Amino acid sequence: MIFVDADACPVKAEVERVATRLGEPVKMVCNGGLRPSQNPLIETVFVDQGADVADMWIADHAGAGDVVVTSDIPLAARVIESGARVVKHNGEDLTARNIGQVLATRDLMTDLRAADPFRQGGGPAFSKADRSRFLDALDRAVRAAKGAG
Repeated sequence: MIFVDADACPVKAEVERVATRLGEPVKMVCNGGLRPSQNPLIETVFVDQGADVADMWIADHAGAGDVVVTSDIPLAARVIESGARVVKHNGEDLTARNIGQVLATRDLMTDLRAADPFRQGGGPAFSKADRSRFLDALDRAVRAAKGAG
């Protein structure tokens, strides 16, 4: 199963493409505002409004043999602990080996932004290269999860 943290996810179409090619079911989890797909492999899960409600739902349902698509680092840490594989929107794999460092960097950057009101911004824009890396990374993650399951 592929779980997608679908609120503000820039790669929903790519997830659907990979899922269709590999015959893998998907749960697009969101607070609303997402048009359900006509693809029978894609289920849209609407959760209540509120901070991190979609993240909590994914964390409660994803586990070994699943792939989670998210850029939310705390969510990634939770599902990695449950045995799921994680792919960020830019194609970066988050694993048990690197999640500690990624969490520490996230926390450091949060502290730096809080200490310096001029240090704002979300980083570089999402690019075609990111989309391409994501497609490759998701394909590898789903195949690896199927092989492990």
